Amino acid sequence: MSRIQAILAFACLLLAGCAAPPPRPATPGCPPCAACPPAVTPICPPPVAVPPTVPPPFSRTLQAADWSDLPGWQDDDVAAAWPAFLQSCRALAGRPDGGAWQRVCALARGADGRPGFAARAFFQEHLRPYAIIADDGNPVGMMTGYYEPLLRGSRQRTRGFRQPVLGVPDDLLSIDLSAIFPELKDKRLRGRLDGKRVVPYWTRGEIVGRGERIPARTLLYVDDAVELFFLQVQGSGRVRLADGSLVRLNYADQNGHPYQSIGRVLVERGDLKLEEASMQGIQAWARANPGRLDDLLNSNPSYVFFRELPDSQDGPIGALGVPLTAERSIAVDPRSVPLGAPVFLSTTRPNSAQPLNRLVLAQDTGGAIKGAVRADFFWGFGKTAGEQAGRMKQSGKMWLLLPPEAAAK
Repeated sequence: MSRIQAILAFACLLLAGCAAPPPRPATPGCPPCAACPPAVTPICPPPVAVPPTVPPPFSRTLQAADWSDLPGWQDDDVAAAWPAFLQSCRALAGRPDGGAWQRVCALARGADGRPGFAARAFFQEHLRPYAIIADDGNPVGMMTGYYEPLLRGSRQRTRGFRQPVLGVPDDLLSIDLSAIFPELKDKRLRGRLDGKRVVPYWTRGEIVGRGERIPARTLLYVDDAVELFFLQVQGSGRVRLADGSLVRLNYADQNGHPYQSIGRVLVERGDLKLEEASMQGIQAWARANPGRLDDLLNSNPSYVFFRELPDSQDGPIGALGVPLTAERSIAVDPRSVPLGAPVFLSTTRPNSAQPLNRLVLAQDTGGAIKGAVRADFFWGFGKTAGEQAGRMKQSGKMWLLLPPEAAAK
């Protein structure tokens, strides 16, 4: 059996719901087709139809709003988001609704830097606000934070630097099903070949346990397993080497297993109270319980692989393919919020009731960012940003800003 046949078979089997799908009536196995070659050794029950509950590309309701509905719109320094908006314009023109964004972005580039230019007036003239409402009718969702951490590392495995930062393994298969199932255009399946079968890729615990038997290049070694874990959660970061130079790491791929919050695990085990399950609380628990750390980290089966980028003063590259801007970029669920679009966010600062109302750009995604009214606020680089990000778990509302002709009907 060819490699392509194996990949297609794996796709068929995974879509069949081998990973404990929600209960649904059984249906006959799929008929013979190119995606399900009969020579495949089955690794799960016979395929069933793709469940109708697969969310559409943009799963949310938009309600037309007035600018006066946006709390603090007149008080926000909208001009501070303008450079991030121009970055989004580099990618927005390629979207399905690119014609509308092409027009707006061309006007933006033409107006940029002109005497008397006012960003707020530009947005009000060319865009319209739409309140984002979840499928259950709730306009309120959860807002968390993330940042670009700084770690200490080495090019060689030496005393004190024993935690490997891995590049993408040579045997990791990434399967794009969008040509067959357009509703899965934001999804990828990962796996590996096991003889003639394609099986799920190794979990975090298996990757750590296999060590050098994983066919992946080690980019660097860092000094702290917890910091490496949080680097994987954040998706990007910088590592300072002994000579003072900085190496920038960016998300490259993932092993295909779902993310499991270790903070939630600690709460469920009774090791932390809910209010203690912040990044800082988890770090403190880890320092106090080194013998239990591996078990905790491996309770999250997800594992992130990195690529090395040249260091620069720009922010890390987000899922949109442009640098993130501190306190003006957010990560979203792209099924609900189109990447690149401006969003007005109304929430509060970490652990406080102080308003945080500002224009941001949807320029990134994240494994834990699921839902329509859901955002991860990018705080920037370093310790202070990390302190803010680690404490942030606030409720908030979101308004999507769109050219009138690009709004969903």
